[in-house]
Amino acid sequence: MKDYIKLVGLSVMFLIVSCKGEVQKDKTQSTETKEVAVLPENLEEVNFEINGMTCALGCAKMIENKLANAKGIDSAKVDFETKLAYISFDKTQQSKEELQKRIEALLDGNTYKASEIIKE
Repeated sequence: MKDYIKLVGLSVMFLIVSCKGEVQKDKTQSTETKEVAVLPENLEEVNFEINGMTCALGCAKMIENKLANAKGIDSAKVDFETKLAYISFDKTQQSKEELQKRIEALLDGNTYKASEIIKE
């Protein structure tokens, strides 16, 4: 039993250290609420490559949650393994540039760099 408790404790410590122990804060200080319905004709998609993520839970999930809860966002998915963000949004409420700035402003404003992936 003691070995199990030690293993759980070490696992928790690993997760904390692997995410640099960073405090997650959003420099945008937004109080926006998510809109309920997005009209199909206003829906636009954008993909970003995000550099600077160090873990799936502390970085990718935090970015995904901040995006998903922003005004005008229909859906947001961040994949840590591929370093890609897939975002569907209402173009009357958000722009690609605003989304890129939102990602890059997270934490200290210097941790993440987002680059749009142009579809061909």
